[in-house]
Amino acid sequence: MDYNFLKKKRILLVDDEQELLNMVVSILKEDGYENIATAKSVKEALKVASETNPELAILDIMLPDSDGFSLMEQLKQTKDYPILFLTARGEDEDKFKGFGLGADDYIVKPFLPKELTLRIGAILRRSYKNENPLVKLHASEIDFDRAEVIKNGEHIALTAKEYDLLLALYLNTGKIVTIDALCEAAWGDNPFGYENSLMAHIRRIREKIEENPSKPTSLITIRGLGYKLNVEGK
Repeated sequence: MDYNFLKKKRILLVDDEQELLNMVVSILKEDGYENIATAKSVKEALKVASETNPELAILDIMLPDSDGFSLMEQLKQTKDYPILFLTARGEDEDKFKGFGLGADDYIVKPFLPKELTLRIGAILRRSYKNENPLVKLHASEIDFDRAEVIKNGEHIALTAKEYDLLLALYLNTGKIVTIDALCEAAWGDNPFGYENSLMAHIRRIREKIEENPSKPTSLITIRGLGYKLNVEGK
């Protein structure tokens, strides 16, 4: 499965050492992570979290106005998302406390950059494995979570029928989906007589996803059989 969508996850990084913050941000950006917010205290972290809605938090234990354990409990009161402790305190008691509170992992400083990125990747894959990532086509992307197409920076809503048809095609990426199967996906158990409606919907879908709808590269007609969706990277 393509996990590149995980690199877009919003990360909150909390540590009171600016040098450490700079280093970790640099490591994460070099590995492809795009959305990183930082804070240097519990108070600031709670404010930043309310503004950025993080999907992973990386916390130090020793903070100037409290500790990472308290911060973790406060963060999880609003939303339950994975927590990684990154700290100089390597005592077993601290590790047990962190895991007991629900932390997903615990790394002791100093650490290797590769260890950090591998552990973050593993946490995100476990936590968000059931998400629908953006489906990349030649000239656009499909966001099934929001039922929309993103093309040239524009967000274009899908109708319910368009969504059903695209989902059926996506679940059979690279394979021919017959006209009957597509009609059934959109109109239910009695799909007969909808061929003309299907063609009209396919035409509108192409207008939304293709660079040139009259010369489609993503949604291909297989004459006499049906249609096929080509997805980038598959």
